[in-house]
Amino acid sequence: MTWFRCVETRPWASMRLFCLPHAGGSAVFYRGWARELGPAVEMHTVQYPGRADRMSDPFVTDAAQLARLIAGAMAPLLDRPAALFGHSMGAVLAYEVARLLEERGTPPAHLFVSGARPPHDRGDERIADRDDDGLVAALADLGGTDAEVLEDEELRELVLPYVRNDFALIENYEHRPEPPLNVPVTAFVGDADSHVDPATAAGWSAATGAGPVPVKVWEGGHFYLVEKRSEVIAEILRTLEVPVGP
Repeated sequence: MTWFRCVETRPWASMRLFCLPHAGGSAVFYRGWARELGPAVEMHTVQYPGRADRMSDPFVTDAAQLARLIAGAMAPLLDRPAALFGHSMGAVLAYEVARLLEERGTPPAHLFVSGARPPHDRGDERIADRDDDGLVAALADLGGTDAEVLEDEELRELVLPYVRNDFALIENYEHRPEPPLNVPVTAFVGDADSHVDPATAAGWSAATGAGPVPVKVWEGGHFYLVEKRSEVIAEILRTLEVPVGP
């Protein structure tokens, strides 16, 4: 099973954008982005194992290993400039993927990190260790999953194992300060995000030697980018200096 979902291949596109979902998320989270990105960008969304159409694939339990697998799968797609966008857990994974790509001589043009604490400041909250009800409550608090849906026992049995794995993966992540990243980074955050505030997001500046990290603050909570999708995409295109339009 391939690692990426691409709604529309665009041989004429000048750039590829690789999007990494949050803990418990899947490629479907970025449904609709490709059309708004316009013809100049070809979008590929990571599909983590153990969910959706990769339900039968075994979980990856280590963030560094997952980043290596994603970076390796990207290799054939790096014949054009590439950028990375990661939300929450996906932001930290995107950062690690960017480091690997840089080590291998194919650094991304830009890294966008959304709704995430910087890699050296992960906090000490442990959601993965909660019981099922506690895990569902945490998801409801973040706003990424309809808690009413997870009241269904069959859906819980299907969804909670990979959600728990993702939270354990990111909560066990250990940042290695070396090698340093030398890729430009932009941080996005919702102004009502209970997980990370703008001041904390500014800490991403310590994660790259490519200059200060601008922090773009959007109205909304942890999943601000659902309602602000068009504005977020426009900001990405502006930063990457690619044409905006259908």
